[in-house]
Amino acid sequence: MTKDVLISISGLQFAGGENSEPVEVITSGSYYKKNGRHYILYDEVAEDTAGTTKNIIKLGDEVLDITKRGETNVHMMFEKDKKNVTYYYTPYGNLLIGIDATKVQVEETEHNLSVKVDYALEVNYEHMADCKITMNIQSKNAGNFKI
Repeated sequence: MTKDVLISISGLQFAGGENSEPVEVITSGSYYKKNGRHYILYDEVAEDTAGTTKNIIKLGDEVLDITKRGETNVHMMFEKDKKNVTYYYTPYGNLLIGIDATKVQVEETEHNLSVKVDYALEVNYEHMADCKITMNIQSKNAGNFKI
């Protein structure tokens, strides 16, 4: 995998038996591997403000670690069969969120990382939705970017 990567992140929530539209981000970023963990860094521009949020994604065996700093601030841990609780700081207020991951799957090839996560999302100790995250991180020079 090269340092310069293309990143696709898609999220889907199933709340109250209804399927909602997926939220998708496609951007460029940086990649490196250290001590057996994968690191992906990218900036996210907020649509309604002039601010940006710096994102750091760390991937390990059955663990997805996401840190956001800027317009929103949060450190989320997705660990298979473990519930993690954290505060999500937004310009509109703070939320206590719980993340109970049932699947964290990372597949690595020479020029690609594929990540699939299934989890239950709680807000203030109340179940809000069952969610899925799909990520595809690919070397920019590999061509044939997959979404």
